[in-house]
Amino acid sequence: MRKDNNLKKNKIIPYVILGAGPGGLQLAYYFEQNNIDYLILEKSDNAGNTFEYFPRHRKLISINKIHTGFDNEEINMRYDWNSLLSEEMNPLFKTYSDDYFPNADKIVQYFQDYANLYNLKISYNSEVINIKKINVFSLETKSGQTYLAEKVIIATGLFKPYLPNIRGIKTCDTYVNCSVDPKDFINKRVLIIGKGNSGFETADNIIATASKIHICSPNSVKLAWKSHFVGNLRAVNNNLLDTYQLKSQNGVIDAEISEIILKEDGYHVSFHYSHANDEIEELIYDNVILCAGFQFDTSFFDKSTLPDLAIDDRLPKQKSNWESTNVENLFFAGTLTQMRDYKKSTSGFIHGFRYNSRCLFHMLQKLDRNIDWPHEVLERSPEIISGAIIKDVNESSTLWQQFGFLGDLMVINQNEVLFVKNIPVDYAKEVYCQSFNHYFIITLEYGNEIFEMAPDIFSLERVHRNDIENADKSSGLHPILREFKDGKLVNTHHLIEDFENKWDEHDIYFIPLLKFLRKSLNRS
Repeated sequence: MRKDNNLKKNKIIPYVILGAGPGGLQLAYYFEQNNIDYLILEKSDNAGNTFEYFPRHRKLISINKIHTGFDNEEINMRYDWNSLLSEEMNPLFKTYSDDYFPNADKIVQYFQDYANLYNLKISYNSEVINIKKINVFSLETKSGQTYLAEKVIIATGLFKPYLPNIRGIKTCDTYVNCSVDPKDFINKRVLIIGKGNSGFETADNIIATASKIHICSPNSVKLAWKSHFVGNLRAVNNNLLDTYQLKSQNGVIDAEISEIILKEDGYHVSFHYSHANDEIEELIYDNVILCAGFQFDTSFFDKSTLPDLAIDDRLPKQKSNWESTNVENLFFAGTLTQMRDYKKSTSGFIHGFRYNSRCLFHMLQKLDRNIDWPHEVLERSPEIISGAIIKDVNESSTLWQQFGFLGDLMVINQNEVLFVKNIPVDYAKEVYCQSFNHYFIITLEYGNEIFEMAPDIFSLERVHRNDIENADKSSGLHPILREFKDGKLVNTHHLIEDFENKWDEHDIYFIPLLKFLRKSLNRS
C-alpha cells in the first residue's frame, strides 16, 4: 500500500480517515476507486489491528457460511458477515477459513490483504494524539507529524471499557485485561458483570475450571434469536445458561450492584436484586471481571473538536449522514455508526457497517461534488416498479443485513421513476427527499412487536401464506413498502412473510404489490 512520504508540507487533504479497521478500509476503497484524494492514519503497523486482540478468546461470532446453494455473490453476502465490499467481489473471506465461526487471526490477514490488493493509502504507526480545528482540521501524531484535512472521518472503533457507576469498580479486572487461561480460575468463585457476548464468552472459557460463575446486570438476558440484534447473547456463547437452569453451580443474576470491596478473603459484592422483593445480599468472590461493553475514546480531541456524546456517553452523537451533531465536517465510520440504529440493526458489526461506509461515500460525493446518488431511471409503470422491487428484496444483501435501517427508494416523477438503492431511511427522509413530493421506501423488517410479546418465540403462530390481508401481522423478516407525500407517511404495504424468505410467487407477492402501486400512482 502507498505511504504518505510524498505529501507536501501543509498540504490540505480532502479526507483523512482515522483507523485502518474494516470501516476505514471500506470507505477508503471507494475513495481509491474513484481517484479521490484521502489518507488513512493508523496507529499500529498493520490493518485490522484491533482484531489481533479482540475477541479475547479468538473465536469470531460473525458467521462465515460458505455453502449457501447460491451462485449469486450478492445473495451470498447475506451469509458472509466478514467480507468487505468491492465491485470485483474480491477478496472474499470464505477463501481464508472454512470455519463457520473462524479464528480472529484469519480476519487480520484478510484486512491486510484487502488493503494491499487495492493499494489503499495508509500511513502506519501514525497515532493521532490531538485533533483541533480553526478553519480546517489539524491532526497531530505521536511522532510529531501534523496533517491538515478538510474533513475527518473517525473509524477508530470501540476499545475503551465502559465503567458502570459502581463504588469499587476500578478494583476489578476487565474484559480487556483479564486472563484468558482457564487454569488461572481453577476452583475460583468468579463474578462477571455484563450479560452481553463478551461476558458469556468469558464465562464459557472458564466454565470447566471455575467452581462457581455468576453473571450479573440490572436487566435480564436478551437473546439474539428473539431480539434479532446480533449483539445480544448468541447461542454460540450461551452454554452457561444450561448450567444455570440445570443447577450446575453457576447463576445469572438480575441486580444492581451498589458496592464492591476488595478484602483479604476476596471481593465483597453488594447486590440489590431486581426480582426478589427488594432483597439485598452480599456475596464473596475470588475474581470480578467487568464485561459491560465499551465506549468511545475522546482523549485525542481538542476542545474545538470534542463531539457531543449519546447513549450514556458511549458513542458520538450523529446526524443521519453520520456527521457529528456539533462539529461540522467531522464524520464517523465503522462500528461508531451504530449510534443511529443502536441495538436495532447491524451497524455495530462488519456485515452492517460495510454498507454504511459505501453510503457515506455517496453522501460525501453529493455534499462536496454534487454527484447524485447512483440510481436507475424506470418507466412510471406499476408493473415495472413492482418487478424491480420484487427482484431486489429477493437478492439484496444490503436490505437483508441492514434491516429497517437501509432501504430502496422510488422517487415518483411525472413521467419516470428514480430507483435509488441502498440508502439510509432517515437520511432519505430528512435530507435526500426534501425536494421530492412523492416517493416510496422499501425495507426488509421483522415484526419485532410480535416477537417481544411472545412467551416462546419457537411456537409462534405464523400468518398463513395465503392470508394476504393480514400480511402486516408477519413476525418474520418481510418486505415493507411505505408511501410518502410531502414528507408524510400516507400508506404502508406489507408483503407477507415466507418461511424460506422467497418473495417470488406471482399471486401471493407480485399481484398484491401491483394492486397497491396502481392505486397509489392513480391517486398522484
